Amino acid sequence: MSIIQRASAADIPTIRELAHCIWWAHYPEIITPEQVEYMLGLLYSEAALNRQLQQDGHQFWLVYADEGIPVGFLSVGNVSEGAYFLHKFYLEAATQGKGLGAAVFDQLQIEYPDMHTLRLNVNRQNFKSINFYFKLGFRIEKCVDIPIGQGFVMDDFQMLWRKK
Repeated sequence: MSIIQRASAADIPTIRELAHCIWWAHYPEIITPEQVEYMLGLLYSEAALNRQLQQDGHQFWLVYADEGIPVGFLSVGNVSEGAYFLHKFYLEAATQGKGLGAAVFDQLQIEYPDMHTLRLNVNRQNFKSINFYFKLGFRIEKCVDIPIGQGFVMDDFQMLWRKK
């Protein structure tokens, strides 16, 4: 079995469950619990995930561990020919630091052979993820502050990867 498998609308409950588990384990050290709750509702309700999949052009992928159990997910959008945006890349904490993330990124490049650039946004306080992206060859392109409603703002770095 491949490390990643293309997800469909039938996988939305799994993605939603993974998001809640991963976000509550990771983000309260970075953003307030109120913002975590708000963002989970905004981005990971069944309706929001369906919209992202069916209308916004996100391609979701489930990440599998050796046992065939989903341990994470990602979402990729095509911006233009060969240019993509990584909307989501999340792995359960227990799987991190073991090379799975890098293997997923390698597999992603196989799934999108025309990919020459990949951008993503990452919270500026999310040092663990920022360092992971640096190791993959990403660089910080710019700072972006994105108001998301209810007085919350995503204080992110936009990072860029270019194929060598």
